[in-house]
Order: sequence, then C-alpha cells, then structure tokens
Amino acid sequence: MDSLNSLIDGFGTALTPMNLLWAAIGVLLGTAIGVLPGIGPAMAVALLLPVTYGLEPTGAFIMFAGIYYGAMFGGSTTSILLNTPGESAAVVAAMEGNPMAKAGRGAQALAAAAIGHFAGGMIGTLLLVALAPTVAALAVDIGAPDYFAIMVLAFIAVTSVLGSSRIRGLASLLIGLTLGLVGLDQMTGQQRLTFGSLQLADGIDVVIVAVGLFAIGEALWVAAHLRRSAGEAIPVGRPWLGKDDVRRTWKSWLRGPVIGFPFGAIPAGGAEIPTFLSYVTEKRLSKHKDQFGKGAIEGVAGPESAASASAAGTLVSMLTLGLPTTAVAAVMLAAFQQYGIQPGPLLFEREPDLVWGLIASLFVGMVLLLALNLPLAPVWAKLLRIPRPYLYAGILFFAAVGAYAVGGEALDLILLLIIGLIGFGMRRYGLPVLPAVIGVILGPAAEQQLRRALQISDGSLAGLVNTPFSVTVYTVIAILLAWPLLKKVIVRRRNVSA
Repeated sequence: MDSLNSLIDGFGTALTPMNLLWAAIGVLLGTAIGVLPGIGPAMAVALLLPVTYGLEPTGAFIMFAGIYYGAMFGGSTTSILLNTPGESAAVVAAMEGNPMAKAGRGAQALAAAAIGHFAGGMIGTLLLVALAPTVAALAVDIGAPDYFAIMVLAFIAVTSVLGSSRIRGLASLLIGLTLGLVGLDQMTGQQRLTFGSLQLADGIDVVIVAVGLFAIGEALWVAAHLRRSAGEAIPVGRPWLGKDDVRRTWKSWLRGPVIGFPFGAIPAGGAEIPTFLSYVTEKRLSKHKDQFGKGAIEGVAGPESAASASAAGTLVSMLTLGLPTTAVAAVMLAAFQQYGIQPGPLLFEREPDLVWGLIASLFVGMVLLLALNLPLAPVWAKLLRIPRPYLYAGILFFAAVGAYAVGGEALDLILLLIIGLIGFGMRRYGLPVLPAVIGVILGPAAEQQLRRALQISDGSLAGLVNTPFSVTVYTVIAILLAWPLLKKVIVRRRNVSA
C-alpha cells in the first residue's frame, strides 16, 4: 500500500508540464538515436551527461529513462526494416521482423514491436513497483556459478535454434568468443590478441561488432547480388494488426515480461539473454513453427516485450542496490553520482520524489512511445521504398559514423570493415550472425564468472554446480541438448506403433 501511495505521489511529479516535456524529448531523442545503426542508448545518455549539469535531477533522469526506452524501440525499427539493429537488444527482432518486411508486412511487424514494448514496459514497471525489494534480494544471493550457468544456457540456446545446423551455430559462436578475447585479461592484465596495439587493449566494442556483422555485412552481401537481380520496391502493408495477428501475439506479449524482467534485474547480459530465450520459447510454443525464419510475428512480439520488461528490471538493481546490470545503467549511475546522489537501499527514503517520479515517468513514457510510433509505422516502413543502392550507402555512412563515435579512433573504422567482411563471409557460408554477437557480448563476462567460481572452489569443477540454481540451469541445458535426439526416438516409436 505504501508503494501505491508513493507511486501516486510520483505521478504528481511526473505529470508536471516541465517533466512531461523532458519525457517527450527523451522518447523522441531515444527513438531517433535508436534508428541510427551503432548509436545506442548508453552512448546517447553519456553524450547528454554534460548537457544536463544545469537541469534539476528529477527532470534529467526522466529524460534519460525516455531515451533508454525510446532507443530500444528505435533499434527494433531498423532491425525490422533494414536488418540493421540500432543496438544489441534489437538483434533478435531482425530474425523474424526483416522477413516480414520483405514480404510486405513491415508495418505489421512494427506494430507488433510497438505494442510489445508497451505491454512489456507496463508490466515490467508494475513489477518494479511491486517486487523491487524481493528481486534485489534474489540478485544479491546469486553467485558466480549461477551467472556462468545462465551464460552457458544462452550460448547453448542460441546455437541450437539458429541457422541450418548446430555446427554452424557453434562455429559462429566461436568467432564471437574469439573477438571477445581481444584486449587485456581482466584478472591478470595480460594482453590477448592485441598484436601489440595499445588501442586494442580495451577490446573491441560490442557496438562495432554488431554494426560490422549486421550493417556492413548485410550491405556488402546486398551489393554483391545487386547485379544479378535488380532491387524491387517492397510493398508496405497497413500499420495495424488484424484479428489473426492479435490472436497469435497477445500471449507472446504477456510471456515476454516473465522472461525479461528477472534477467534485467541480475547482471547476466542485460536484454540480450531474455530476448533470445523469449524467441526460443515462442518457437517451441508456436502453432506455426514452419513460419519461423520466414516471418513469424510471434518472433517479433515476444522478444520485444521481453526487452522492454528487462529495462524495468535493470532499474531494480540500480535503484535499490546501486548495481548497474547494463551499459545504460552504468552511465545512469554515473549521472546519479554527478548529482551527489548514491543509489542503494536508502535512496527510496532520502530521495522519494526523484525515485517515484522516475518510476511514474516510465508509465508516461510508454504511453508516449505507443502514441508516437504506431502512427509513424507506415512512415518508417516507407524506408523500404528507397532504392537499395542509396539505402545501403546510407547505412554504411551511419554505421561508420556510429563506429567512429564509439572511441573517436581511425582504428575503429578499420575494425568495422574487417568485421563487416567477416559478416559477409558468414552469410556466404550460411553461418548465423546472432551467436557471434552473443559470444562477443557475453564471452568476457562468462570467462570472468567461470574463473571466479573456480577460485572460490580452489579449482574444483564441483564449484560450478554447488547451488540449486546452477543445477537447475544445467538440467535445462541437458534437456535442450538432448531434446532433438529424444524427439527422433519419440517419433520413431510412434511410427512403429502406428
């Protein structure tokens, strides 16, 4: 009841004209930035930090939250229409959204994503209000073996369901893990795969890898085939969902937050893991399995809802523990410190206006996002009518700008081209791109958690399975690996009995 009263007070703060203006600016900026390949919400918030020195803290954080949610939606827009994720959480949206767009259903895919973001954000924020202390306590109790088990589950899941074979999925994952090794060893300080370059000591930024593999690789692949077949204007459908679409997606919108919110609250890779797990879940539960890979709308709705809910989960750990679980949360934590505010258990007592105003603004931001993006769905879909040479030239330009903005180094552009060529080669030989991106994002963190778990257990492998949570996750992994074989045995027995 106290939380409800505090939330009502928060709406009083969030609905003031000035704070409404900051929320609208944040949502607009976030969507625009998310649409640009390579410029994600973390970079946007970081760039705006110096600008907000003169702002009141509540207004600044309301704008930052709007940028966060807006950029997640903007990233899914380019994933769906151009097969070019604006940021890593939107990677999964490309898998079903882009085939839908190519089939003339780009506007429907955008509508499914927009409503998914709205549903996931609303449910996730309600859970943030109701369950913040409980989820924070669970996050504290999860140790290194549990984190490592979760990441292994993500690796196995993503290599098992993507591409034409598990071997190709594993090969793609190994490419990503190798790229993730570049830089300094986090525990010993030893250089790995830097070839003596000090600029590579910090590793390769995941933005460069994602943009290189998706945007550059896709642009080169399209360019290589333009001479064989002229690019045709792709038809654009109506910007709303029919009854059949709603029937197929409403359960996906509700399932997404169940997966996304808990993963957002623990340091296990932000929105990347829950979007993959949501995609796997939707594929397993769908009655239209044959459409996956060709444009299944459930494969857009579920992961987008999970991504939005994970953003709310991220705020749980940041506000209650001062523990950032994503890059955006880390930048927002720096913003709190800039104002002399320390997130943690006492934040709700010391800064109730700020905290509950921020939480209430998330509800406002969700409504603004839906109101903004549903009418604009056909406008975004018209991007597909741009002649493909101009379109992909623009993608290359914005990808280069985004990559250069990461560190301001010429080496970043060289890395972008090299990784783009790798992406081109992966398309040529049928390797799925997604496992490689996952390897880069989660590889270093998985290595660190593995080594921590082994240090705690004095090098004993039993230390990796010494908690009920890790045992449960490894059981799920074993089922996932054994399921294709079990399925064949079950089908064979049914045929024999028939």
